[in-house]
Amino acid sequence: MAKSKGRLTLPSERNFLAQTQELLDRWGADAIRDSDGTKLEEAVKDLDASIYTTYFVARNHNDFIKDHMEECQQLYLMSPFHTASQESLAIDFMQGYYREQVVPDYHHDPKEWWEVINRTTGQVVPSSQWQVDQERDLVMVEGAEPFHEYTVSFLVYKIWDPTQMYNHITNNWGDSVAHDIPFDVRQPHSNRFMSDYLRRWCQENPKTDVVRFTTFFYHFTLVFNDKAKEKFVDWFGYGASVSPAAILAFQEAKGYRLRPEDFVDQGYYNTAFRVPSKAYLDYVDFQSHFVAQEAKKLVDIVHEAGKEAMMFLGDNWIGTEPYGPYFKDIGLDAVVGSVGGGATLRMIADIPHVKYTEGRFLPYFFPDTFYEGNDPTIEANENWLTARRAIMRKPVDRIGYGGYLSLAYKFPKFVSYIEEVADEFRDIYAIVKDTKPYVGLKVGILNAWGALRTWQTHMVAHALHYKQIYSYLGILEALSGAAVEVVFLSFDQVIADGVPADVDVLINAGDAGTAFSGGQHWARPELLSAIRRFVYQGGGLVGVGEPSAHLQNGRFFQLAEILGVDKELGFSLSTDKYFTQAQGSHFITADLVTGQVPDFGESMHNLYALSEETEILEYSNGEVHMAAHDYGQGRGVYLAGLPYSIDNTRLLMRALYYAAHKEADFNKWHSSNSAVEVHAYPAKGKYAVVNNTAEPQVTTVYDGQGISKEVSLAASEIRWEEI
Repeated sequence: MAKSKGRLTLPSERNFLAQTQELLDRWGADAIRDSDGTKLEEAVKDLDASIYTTYFVARNHNDFIKDHMEECQQLYLMSPFHTASQESLAIDFMQGYYREQVVPDYHHDPKEWWEVINRTTGQVVPSSQWQVDQERDLVMVEGAEPFHEYTVSFLVYKIWDPTQMYNHITNNWGDSVAHDIPFDVRQPHSNRFMSDYLRRWCQENPKTDVVRFTTFFYHFTLVFNDKAKEKFVDWFGYGASVSPAAILAFQEAKGYRLRPEDFVDQGYYNTAFRVPSKAYLDYVDFQSHFVAQEAKKLVDIVHEAGKEAMMFLGDNWIGTEPYGPYFKDIGLDAVVGSVGGGATLRMIADIPHVKYTEGRFLPYFFPDTFYEGNDPTIEANENWLTARRAIMRKPVDRIGYGGYLSLAYKFPKFVSYIEEVADEFRDIYAIVKDTKPYVGLKVGILNAWGALRTWQTHMVAHALHYKQIYSYLGILEALSGAAVEVVFLSFDQVIADGVPADVDVLINAGDAGTAFSGGQHWARPELLSAIRRFVYQGGGLVGVGEPSAHLQNGRFFQLAEILGVDKELGFSLSTDKYFTQAQGSHFITADLVTGQVPDFGESMHNLYALSEETEILEYSNGEVHMAAHDYGQGRGVYLAGLPYSIDNTRLLMRALYYAAHKEADFNKWHSSNSAVEVHAYPAKGKYAVVNNTAEPQVTTVYDGQGISKEVSLAASEIRWEEI
């Protein structure tokens, strides 16, 4: 039996009653859920637990949508680039797309709703110069410029929900499970159906305690190629929420008409890495307002039925923006999301305006992980240890798992490990919840998105690894469990209001031209002067990768004079660079073993120091990868990259304290061993010494007064002490 009970959600399925009861007891679960592809039998619903039932608003209703196929969800797609070799050009615009997922929209006049663009000149081709061959799905262009490239931006209907498609293929459901066709609640029949059906459903499911909306209306942009593999995925993408009806409603609300190009965006589809245009930001705001209004209707129906409303932060979550201005209007009781590590846990745990939050931990109980010869405990342990750091700072209220419980049950070691995790989570929660932990600094993450995308920077497909992002995601992962307060600031916010007075250090991190570095925002003099003023008067700036990068007026890094470094683009090779000597020792590098070179990940090349006043902290291969520089009363620190690791977390913390001129406070509630962290909760009179590894550790622990003692910890141990 578990030492404690509650705060854990268990997945179940048909013909698994006895085992469900066993794990309900062993894991101390107090809620049972179904998953995509599973159903709960009536006997399971009678167990002593709350019942979560997955509810799909805009899919899993094929009987309805097959009578209203003109109300399927839509999106704009862009054809591949086609080069004209003569004045006539035939463009196969569906080339590379999966026809079981999307089909061209010929219901709405292509002449009004599509665009053909000469991508060599950027000009729109007049509709009089092209025709659509609907039989062959071709656009025929006349009067083309030979050896110019052309694309077609076209509307499609989405006839297979992409999440169900993924689950369908992964689990080999074959012909036994129909393809879910998603419908658009902005359309009249669909809008009426969603409310009427939910009312009936609530009456027909009296044993359901929590309606787990997965999610509401519009799926993040996920398009498959003609091999049924992912072609384009953007976890933040609004591309699949578009329709002629939405564009016309937008025009009425905002006063101007959107073009297809506002959605296809040269084929980049407005990924979160693109500096968002005014039109795209307006569309995000417009759709978020609509989604909040319509979602509230459904939440009200659930509440009228005496049930709770929970939203899954994924799948059809577009428009819910939990850190946006309209989320509170939905009236949700809870949000549940998938936990990939500390950053994604904080993304869920910090969500305001709900009664409780829940994290769905990994691995998912699917056959791609639970198969003979594999040990899912390894992934579970890694997932728990990285997320636990964040839980020590701001816990979710519940944890849970998803998938086929029958698969997990076949792995006794895994079952025993989750039993330990569940008890440890409840122990932590009892102390940490509603208790403000000690913080040594307040850090502001500065990018184009600001608070709207809190804990959501540098993500592509939710919590998946990409070569181009891990060197930046490590910053969020490190901060998620560190003794700092983190806020997310936009460039527009800083221009309007300045840097908040209580922020100690700003971080600007990303590749040049991206929304996270800033791109053309750095051409705004008022932004530059605001940040220079902040640092000059005593603030700190930490730049990672290509911070403030925008080539103009003799600089690539527009804040080079703060950071003490700039990037050589080849334009100043004729100017000699004499400053190459690295510091022998420094506060920032004090925890590195002698001779140890930090892991900068993908790193950056061709960085050079501007003057002898730049403190070079790492120099190799003829370039600077880490540096510090005084600027007025403040400081700048540069890092070429920061993948997540124990050592890099410590390196970042030292860089932040140094930039903030708070080195004297560094040894408050501190561990000498980077593998161990200390979290203090003064209001509770307790502090925790946490081993973040699966190996035993020894460390010197410093309390809030800097008084030290030695502590030995077992693998993954948390040691609670009285202050």
